[in-house]
Amino acid sequence: MKTIMIDPGHGGSDPGASYKGSEEKTYNLLTALKVKEYLLANYKVNVLMTRTGDQTLSLTERSNLANRSNLDFYLSIHHNAGGGSGFESYIYNGPILPETLNYQEAIHSEVVAAVQPFKIIDRGEKRANFHVLRETKMPSVLVEVLFVDNPEDLAHLKNEQFRQKVAIGLSKGIAKALSLPVKESGIKQLFKVIAGSFTERKNAEIRVNELKEGGFESFIDTVKISGKTYYRVQAGAFSERVNAEEQVKSLERIGIQAFILAEGAAPAPIPTEPPPTEPPKPTQPPQPTQLPGIEYSILGTSVVQARQLDDFAKTINPEAPLLGKFYISFGDLYGIRGDIAFAQAIHETNYFRFTGQVKPGQNNYAGIGTTGAGNDGATFATPEEGVLAHIQHLYAYASTSPLPDGQTLVDPRFTLVTRGTARNWTDLNGKWAVPGTTYGQSILSVYKKNVENALAGIEIQRKMLNNVLAKLNES
Repeated sequence: MKTIMIDPGHGGSDPGASYKGSEEKTYNLLTALKVKEYLLANYKVNVLMTRTGDQTLSLTERSNLANRSNLDFYLSIHHNAGGGSGFESYIYNGPILPETLNYQEAIHSEVVAAVQPFKIIDRGEKRANFHVLRETKMPSVLVEVLFVDNPEDLAHLKNEQFRQKVAIGLSKGIAKALSLPVKESGIKQLFKVIAGSFTERKNAEIRVNELKEGGFESFIDTVKISGKTYYRVQAGAFSERVNAEEQVKSLERIGIQAFILAEGAAPAPIPTEPPPTEPPKPTQPPQPTQLPGIEYSILGTSVVQARQLDDFAKTINPEAPLLGKFYISFGDLYGIRGDIAFAQAIHETNYFRFTGQVKPGQNNYAGIGTTGAGNDGATFATPEEGVLAHIQHLYAYASTSPLPDGQTLVDPRFTLVTRGTARNWTDLNGKWAVPGTTYGQSILSVYKKNVENALAGIEIQRKMLNNVLAKLNES
């Protein structure tokens, strides 16, 4: 059986490229873990990792680890920066093993094909003098997946469905390059959520905009059935049907009918047009009850950025710790809405002023284990560990899946939770440390204020930039 190593670039004290609170190391790891999961689920192969968490590793440590592991292939995963957009791959620009070129071509072409629905720019197959390509003794490829400092690229990277597409492309490219045998169980079936099927692309684009207004990411997938072209709007793909069904219910709450299409099944040819002539435009800032699909679900992708979370906390408590980056990075790793979890932490700690039973030195931002007088709750070694425990506790309530590969359990009450009993924030009513019927609504109320604060900041920045532009035009 062949052995490969996946290297999520950067990590620990080395964030890699960063932009407005988003750090390259986070997306490197998220993508690498998905590649490992997909390969192990579908092919006969041994998969090693240079890191499975937020560890610091030097370039020499990475290449030394690869060279002593008897590998057949080494893949280094990065995300670009510095101005630009798109996907590119690299091999060493010096002497290489003859099969390396073929490996690069197979992996590059599979990724480009996988992300085609997102209209990603193909920046080409390149060669460079990178340490991990030069110093590793086996065939090695390094990929740069989009640009973290490009807002459009970053929006894709925050989309779990996009990251899954990239991971599948990388996995299939590796399998093709190394001729990996497929497991008898075959490729895992994916359950796609289709939020519309149209005979005209403009109608599909209207539906995509409508979904965006409602807080849902989607893309258009073109299919041909009996010689006729249909434009399907896909709003998610899930390995478990129950998660796809939850997505359908969330879409129904904002008035959009959707259906589930199992990958490999015959596509439904009947169009669902016409959609509204234009996407609805809210006349006031969205309330939590207006957008249940985004506001109520514990599982999902954060919308508010790490810096905006910290800025909001400091409007009330200037001494608030800078925890936004931890809530966003761990939230992304576990598929939890880290931005709303941050609002829950604010609710639990009174804007990190700790006016209740829990004290600041406990790094316990969720009140975990605080069950009454004399029970002051858990204590965590670092703020980062405290945030991780919070995210894990939410994960226990919202999901029935195991911890992400390589993650260590730090939540002491994880096993006391009945898994999957709180899919939405309002489902926490009566379940979290604070009983009652309005606990979830209180969290969402704080989150709404955070969103409004973020929007106000954007508006101020927009005005400042317009003033600068006006002065430049005058000069």
